[in-house]
Amino acid sequence: MGHDHHAHHHHPHDHAHPHSHNHAGSDHLHSHVHGTSDAEAAEEIQALAASFVEGFRSADDKTSYLRLAAIPFHRPGADGLTQHLVDASIVSNWQVGTASPAFASRELVYMPYPGAMVQARESMTFTYVSLTGRADVDLVDILTERLAQGDISQ
Repeated sequence: MGHDHHAHHHHPHDHAHPHSHNHAGSDHLHSHVHGTSDAEAAEEIQALAASFVEGFRSADDKTSYLRLAAIPFHRPGADGLTQHLVDASIVSNWQVGTASPAFASRELVYMPYPGAMVQARESMTFTYVSLTGRADVDLVDILTERLAQGDISQ
């Protein structure tokens, strides 16, 4: 939610600041992005996921890292049975080109990227199993849910 620093505001002036209203008064002692769009939130989640993956890779004790990060080791399955975390996988992909529908054609227009434009992407998936089911949960989905619940500050 963005703050309008140009609107007149009423609050007790128990803190010192010039009244030009270009200040970060006592109610502004925080560090988060104001008015984030969906694209900015998605970018933030990607950055958090990349940092998480980097930390997981370098952690000597992977289980403790997951515990400290509050990754659940159990979750309810769709059938009500408890699913247990059995695997954490990291997959690397490189986007080397793009393909999109062509105008008035059933073929795709393919454009390979020059080397400098090739982008690496990594994803992390947690696999949970029970006697009757399996769920692969993407780290981005976990982070998105936590952000929506307020478990991750913005």
